[in-house]
Amino acid sequence: METRSMGRVDTTSEPDLQATHPTIHTFTATMIQAWRTGGGTHVRWNGSQRRKRICGSGAKGRQQVADAVEGMKWDADGLVCAIAQHVDTGAVLMQAFTDRAGLEETLETGLATFYSRSRQERWCKGETSGNFIKVASVHVDCDKDSVIYLGVPIGPACHTGAETCYFNLLDEQGMRVKEGGVQKASSTMFQLEETILERKRGTAEPNGGKPSWTAKLLANPELACKKVREEADELCRTWEDQEGRERTVSEMADLLYHAMTVLAIQGVQLEEVNAELRRRFGVSGVEEKATRSK
Repeated sequence: METRSMGRVDTTSEPDLQATHPTIHTFTATMIQAWRTGGGTHVRWNGSQRRKRICGSGAKGRQQVADAVEGMKWDADGLVCAIAQHVDTGAVLMQAFTDRAGLEETLETGLATFYSRSRQERWCKGETSGNFIKVASVHVDCDKDSVIYLGVPIGPACHTGAETCYFNLLDEQGMRVKEGGVQKASSTMFQLEETILERKRGTAEPNGGKPSWTAKLLANPELACKKVREEADELCRTWEDQEGRERTVSEMADLLYHAMTVLAIQGVQLEEVNAELRRRFGVSGVEEKATRSK
């Protein structure tokens, strides 16, 4: 899989959705128009000001983008499949198609852009709804006939108002939406988080009617913190006492689970933790630690 870099797109200072949607929509409409008329802009979020900064423009910048998509295998209609995926949760947000101009626009503006086969026109996701997808990187498959836009959604990705278009579960019972809420296609850690949150909301019954350890931890923060300390010590002992790989995996799973109950108690989402880790990419650990408040 190849990665097409767009320079460094700042996706670490996410805007407050309710407060900034009008602002986002206003400057983005201007930015898209500038690109389509030859302006060649590249969007970045500038901290609390939440405005764009131009990272490249003119003929040279546009030529660099054009060169980047050279070699794509377009279908008979000049399209490739384009999938949008959440950079922090791994959730597949939506799937559509894009043409060469749409892919170039995505690389240049940092906003997910597609091609509508029904309307026969290019469209930037959120251009009318305000629900944009800020793209951090673009990935090309081995056959070069599909791409992934890896990024951060600003608002729901689905036209139904759901976080992701993939909320229907298909199994032996047919196609259905999970009773009591949306059945998102989530990876292991986020499925675990949802189970913990369901226990917190009291919407999930423990297996077999047995007492829930998760519910007990959530009701007793001191116990949850005690267990995190215990599990951290046991993980370290797997190395100190040479207990082996299998034991290390087991203790790490215990630590992650108990740590996630502490996150749930404080109303912190795993997505926020992933975003913070992403923010630290390319930053010296020594320097990062020195900048923390005492």
